Amino acid sequence: MSSHNTKPVTIDTFAKKKSAGEKITMLTAYDYPSAKIVEAAGVDSILVGDSLAMVVRGESSTLGVTLDELVYHLKMVRRATARALLIADMPFMSYQVDVKEAVRNAGRCLAEGGAAAVKLEGGVTMKETIRRVVEVGIPVCAHIGLTPQSVHQLGGFKVQKDEDRLMKDAEAVTEAGAFAVVLECIPEEIADKITRAFAIPTIGIGSGAKCDGQVLVFHDLLGLSYASEISPKFVKKYADLANVAVEACKAYIDEVKASKFPAEEHTYKLKK
Repeated sequence: MSSHNTKPVTIDTFAKKKSAGEKITMLTAYDYPSAKIVEAAGVDSILVGDSLAMVVRGESSTLGVTLDELVYHLKMVRRATARALLIADMPFMSYQVDVKEAVRNAGRCLAEGGAAAVKLEGGVTMKETIRRVVEVGIPVCAHIGLTPQSVHQLGGFKVQKDEDRLMKDAEAVTEAGAFAVVLECIPEEIADKITRAFAIPTIGIGSGAKCDGQVLVFHDLLGLSYASEISPKFVKKYADLANVAVEACKAYIDEVKASKFPAEEHTYKLKK
């Protein structure tokens, strides 16, 4: 275990870090073991992302995750999380239909899943929804730029360059009371403008180093998305665990075939 600060991270911590010019760190986790790892590393925030559809289930988009499934994953992550701020990624169609349903579903993420906050995609169009969810006491992290749940409308996973629209979205989520905003796949210059123009902390993914913090997907960071799978430009692999794991499995298979495993030290015997 590292000797990082053990005081729980809150939404106020995010605001203080922005004021002090300290970077905010966020990683995804989807189960107890992954959450134990990122918590032990001392990350500020854990996002149980709807990205689990792609990295855990092998789907081509994030659209297939249901609220029940997300709550199931949240519960696992909650058991491993003591310090990091736990954020639930609200799934597609769990908040877009109407504001009442959005409030109820956000509440489930906290009451059943143990999250401390929710994240939802959209700027100007989601202003009233964010405002209402915040009014009932549920902290909201906004998400603008490339919003994966709108991938079909955006014409695919593309960098978002409409500065006027992005500034209006950032302004809308700030006014609605979001405590932070994820900026995804935005040119660094625009992300920098947003970060300087608004009091709200910005968490970048594919939006350059000028944001107040960064988020990456656990499996991408560790190189757990196996060999041939492409990864976006903004992902940095800090380890190549998929190939390490494949080699370990191969070694096991070889030893079983050669009757080398289990050896004496792995075997129980009747005492004579």
